[in-house]
Amino acid sequence: MSSFVLDNVTLRFDPETGLLPAIVQDADTGQVLMLGYLNEQAWALTQREGRVTFYSRSRQRLWVKGETSGNFLRVVSLHPDCDADSVLIRARPAGPTCHRGTISCFEQPGQQALPEAPIGFLATLSQLIQDRRDHPEQSPGSYTVSLFEKGIPKIAQKVGEEAVETVIDAVAGHRETLPGEAADLLYHLLVLLAATNVSLEEVLAVLRQRHTR
Repeated sequence: MSSFVLDNVTLRFDPETGLLPAIVQDADTGQVLMLGYLNEQAWALTQREGRVTFYSRSRQRLWVKGETSGNFLRVVSLHPDCDADSVLIRARPAGPTCHRGTISCFEQPGQQALPEAPIGFLATLSQLIQDRRDHPEQSPGSYTVSLFEKGIPKIAQKVGEEAVETVIDAVAGHRETLPGEAADLLYHLLVLLAATNVSLEEVLAVLRQRHTR
C-alpha cells in the first residue's frame, strides 16, 4: 500500500465546515485538473491509499475520485500551502478527470483544450507513445506502432538520421526548416526512450541534478 503521510504538517481545516480546498495537478504535464474539498478523513485516506479522496459537499459523504468512472487520480506528491489551509495534489489521472469527458474541469467540451506548457506537451506526447507501445492493437496503421514493431535498431537509426538532418539545417542556417527537423528528432527520441523503458522523467531528473551542480 502506498503511503504519502506528511508527519510534520497540521492542516488548518475551516472551523465551520471542517473542509479545505485541494487543487489537483497532473504530475507529468503540469495541467490543473480540478478543485475539490477535503475533510480530515478524506485527507487521511488520500495519504494512506494513494488515491485522491474528497468530501462531496453536495452528497455529504466521502468520495473517491473515479469510484464510478474508474478514472482514479493516483497521488504522486502532496503539498500544503504556506498557511496549511489548502493543498496542491500532484497526481496521475487514469483517464479524463471531468465528468464531461474533458481532461480538465477547467476546459469546455467542444472548445480548444487548455494550453500546456511546452514541457507539459512533451509529457503528453510521451504518454501517447507509451500507450501505442502497450496497446498496439488499438491503433492499427499507426506510424509509432510500426516503429515499435521494427525494433530498437530501426528506431535508433531514425534518431540518428533525424539528428543529422537537424545538425545540417542548423549549420546551414535553415531557420525555417530547423523547427520541423528538431520536432522529428524529439519525437523519435521519445519513441526510443519508450522502447528501452526509460521515462522522460528519468531524463529530466538527470538534467535537474546536473543543473544543481
